[in-house]
Amino acid sequence: MRRPLVAGNWKMNGLGASLAELRALKDRLAQSPVPEADGMVCPPATLLAQARYMLSGSTIILGAQDCHPLPSGAHTGDISAEMLADAGAAAIIVGHSERRSDHGETDALVNAKASAAYRAGLTAIICVGESEQQRRDGSTLEIVRRQLQGSLPQEARAANTVIAYEPVWAIGSGLTPTPADVAEVHGFIRGELGRLLGQAEAGAALRLLYGGSVKPANASELLFVPDVDGALVGGASLKASDFYAILSAYAGRGAG
Repeated sequence: MRRPLVAGNWKMNGLGASLAELRALKDRLAQSPVPEADGMVCPPATLLAQARYMLSGSTIILGAQDCHPLPSGAHTGDISAEMLADAGAAAIIVGHSERRSDHGETDALVNAKASAAYRAGLTAIICVGESEQQRRDGSTLEIVRRQLQGSLPQEARAANTVIAYEPVWAIGSGLTPTPADVAEVHGFIRGELGRLLGQAEAGAALRLLYGGSVKPANASELLFVPDVDGALVGGASLKASDFYAILSAYAGRGAG
């Protein structure tokens, strides 16, 4: 049984005042828990230390959005996985499409960042997904296969890795694939993970998240697609009420 995970990626959003949303989320979960799933919030690095204390005593997991592959050194402006762990993060998103497109990150670099997360004792949330043109060209599965092969470290296991499928064309656009489309890609990823990790059981154990315009209105439809074990949520994670509504889709439904 894979325990569902709903992770909120705040991206480059949030100032100190935004922590009020974390407090509201913490209070809401204290009043009406969702024990059937894990909730995670990934604010910008500037808020991690404050968020750590804000979430003290909560079930909410704290995550980060990116890291440098090395533990330290002369890399002005970069942040290592060890620094993020020290600030309170338990996981790091790596290979998000916005990092791949805006910063030219390669699969090899994403692989190195995932390994850095492992080195620091953190979970790596490795993102894969195709562009609109690639989907039109019918190359979705080939793109996802290539990204998985290049981005997944050999030491990846269910205990330290989550895979997030994010069709790039759906991120922030309000567009979403059909449940059948999501099921096809997630089923393909599940099979590829078994092959890359050397055994079907290992691939079957990893959690696969769907990301791309997930919101309260479509959460119940998307979260229960076969081989979908949760969501990587963007804009809807910035409001406690919206994020709780997505997470609470699991309430009473059981895990797996």
